[in-house]
Amino acid sequence: MNITTENKKWLDDFNLNHPLVIAGPCSAETEEQVLKIAHELKNSDVSIFRAGIWKPRTRPGGFEGVGAIGLKWLQKAKAETGLLMAIEVANATHVQLALEHDIDVLWIGARTTVNPFAVQEIADALKNTDKIVLVKNPVNPDLALWIGGVERLYNAGIKNLGVIHRGFSTYEKTKYRNIPEWQLAIELQNRFPDLPLICDPSHITGKRDMIQEVSQQALDLNYDGLIIETHIDPDNAWSDAAQQVTPTVLKQIFKDLRIRKETDNADDYNNRLAKFRVDIDEYDTKLLEILGKRMKIADKIGALKKEKNVAVLQNRRWNEILGKMILDGEEKGLSEEFILKIFKAIHQESISHQEKIING
Repeated sequence: MNITTENKKWLDDFNLNHPLVIAGPCSAETEEQVLKIAHELKNSDVSIFRAGIWKPRTRPGGFEGVGAIGLKWLQKAKAETGLLMAIEVANATHVQLALEHDIDVLWIGARTTVNPFAVQEIADALKNTDKIVLVKNPVNPDLALWIGGVERLYNAGIKNLGVIHRGFSTYEKTKYRNIPEWQLAIELQNRFPDLPLICDPSHITGKRDMIQEVSQQALDLNYDGLIIETHIDPDNAWSDAAQQVTPTVLKQIFKDLRIRKETDNADDYNNRLAKFRVDIDEYDTKLLEILGKRMKIADKIGALKKEKNVAVLQNRRWNEILGKMILDGEEKGLSEEFILKIFKAIHQESISHQEKIING
């Protein structure tokens, strides 16, 4: 897949002096609601109006969207405001209806991206379209699956492409609804620098009071835009009420966000940055040396356990280490989330080393 500036031209054609903003309600509920929100967003930083027409829910029984009638509401909103319209599609029927109603932007949701058959069906239905098509990350943190979704669209002759980072499900309890796993999106960005990358802080956070914070993080990481859910009466929204903000709050978020330069060519900046990077490289080398020494100790422990026929995993010892490291980490300004991730990875590598020795 050869992603080039041609695939980003749709974004450049907006000629914006700020990141792209896609905004609108989680779900289109009524014609009045859709039109009222669209008019509220008309003279703002929003370029594309989003609304869920079909809502794939995790469990049955929830509101699953108004269906095709909502497309007519979006047509009316576009005619009255000039905003482009965007919806989620999950199958070829959705695509066909979207095209019949001249919807400008289609996105593939996280629950659909996990299914290559569904993505291929959508790609076939959209073959050679000039519509903008965005792919949300899959529910699970699988970069190959995310790239594969884009690749299927690319192979279908679709040029106007982009991706949406909406976070990943986890069994662990965190402050996020879906953990960001920023490194995964950064890796995608590094591989395909001309593929527009849009952040969905609404789904990452699941909480309206965190949207500003996560939006700023995304912009600090050079994301190309944001997709944010907004509702005239968020508390009474028919779906995902907790993560939606009013149009007024949304506009304030735009004002408060800081757009930073990608770099600075001044000699003072470059000289100081070069020094800091030398320091970072030195500490990274030391980290690897220490980890290597730690694994050698793990090897010795593995040999002892083999000699005495003792199980590799010692839960009590592991919980003691984890508790101590979380406390020590907090004193050094390191978050519990970071400590858990890094020590779980170290622990897993230690187990792998010991298993090789015991079973070798």
